[in-house]
Amino acid sequence: MDCSTVLRVKTLHISSPILAAKSPFFYKLFSNGMRESEQRHVTLRINASEEAALMELLNFMYSNTLSVTTAPALLDVLMAADKFEVASCMRYCSRLLRNLPMTPESALLYLDLPSSVLMGEAVQPLTDAAKQYLASRYKDMTKFQEEVMALPLAGIEAILSSDDLQIASEDAVYDFVLKWARTQYPKLEDRREVLGSRLARFIRFPYMTCRKLKKVLTCNDFDHEVSSKLVLEALFFKAEAPHRQRSLAAEESATLNRRFIERAYKYRPVKVVEFELPRQQCVVYLDLKREECANLFPSGRVYSQAFHLGGQGFFLSAHCNMDQQSSFHCFGLFLGMQEKGSVSFAVDYEFAARSKPTEEFVSKYKGNYTFTGGKAVGYRNLFAIPWTSFMAEDSLYFINGILHLRAELTIRH
Repeated sequence: MDCSTVLRVKTLHISSPILAAKSPFFYKLFSNGMRESEQRHVTLRINASEEAALMELLNFMYSNTLSVTTAPALLDVLMAADKFEVASCMRYCSRLLRNLPMTPESALLYLDLPSSVLMGEAVQPLTDAAKQYLASRYKDMTKFQEEVMALPLAGIEAILSSDDLQIASEDAVYDFVLKWARTQYPKLEDRREVLGSRLARFIRFPYMTCRKLKKVLTCNDFDHEVSSKLVLEALFFKAEAPHRQRSLAAEESATLNRRFIERAYKYRPVKVVEFELPRQQCVVYLDLKREECANLFPSGRVYSQAFHLGGQGFFLSAHCNMDQQSSFHCFGLFLGMQEKGSVSFAVDYEFAARSKPTEEFVSKYKGNYTFTGGKAVGYRNLFAIPWTSFMAEDSLYFINGILHLRAELTIRH
């Protein structure tokens, strides 16, 4: 049929027991539609566009194979198999599609399939593979900015659900989501709906900075009730003891939104304790995993998120670099001041690291420096050992696979 006019009538000879065994749809059709034992035919009405796929499907029910191999044709058969409830054919199509090379276009097609119940189970591995493909292709979103901005909602959800997103910080994830939503949904009520019901769960608010969370509260794009709830939950998480944070993250890892799980940020989160009196001072804790440190070799660096002292932004950076005499690689730690204004500032600083066997913080380097914007100071070989000893299995500085660093900054008067 095409709309309501019948274009063609085709008579097919089939074996009803074979079809009924493969499909609840045909089982019902033959048992209800053929009350009279002498009645030998039933009528199926389909759209002209479904004809080729239905023929393939009927063929599959006899032979368990298909003659089509391209993604669009297999998708058509998959839709027909869903409509006529042939689960075995859906699984078969799903498997063939998974084995074809994935492209951004095909991945988005798979994520756009109608979500009927039968679809869900048979096609889950295919949609999982499509999400995985998009997440790994676009994990460094900054490289594909225009492409990512043009992706539909399902594609954005797939990318944001990844723990491996290579992005500066969760603040940057939030900024990106807002920018995307404003581009795709110019009407405020549509945007609020999409942000509140679909996208907010993929932003990991507990890992955003407090400065940014303040902005979330006044952001008009979020429904006020929604943003208040998200910010409160984030602040409660930040206030939890580390062991509670770990157990919350462990409980969360099985669920969909993973909001308590830290991504692989380019700027690593820090914990900061600030004092105003008797002197302006802050103590900053930065933890790095063994694999993160291993990835720094031979000349990489990793930055902390910014922290503030005396109204000025600072950051830590850990490097793999050559020692002063350029004879071997070693672990360096530096303290930098953000580029803001021409203010200059005298700071006493001390670097420490937890060390075995006591696992207490041991001071490694003390100094003082007068900072101006954009300048950094530190020590090229913090532990006074070569990189190989620092990374060795029996290294004194990795405790359960984590390097614990501490920097203490005090403004000198």
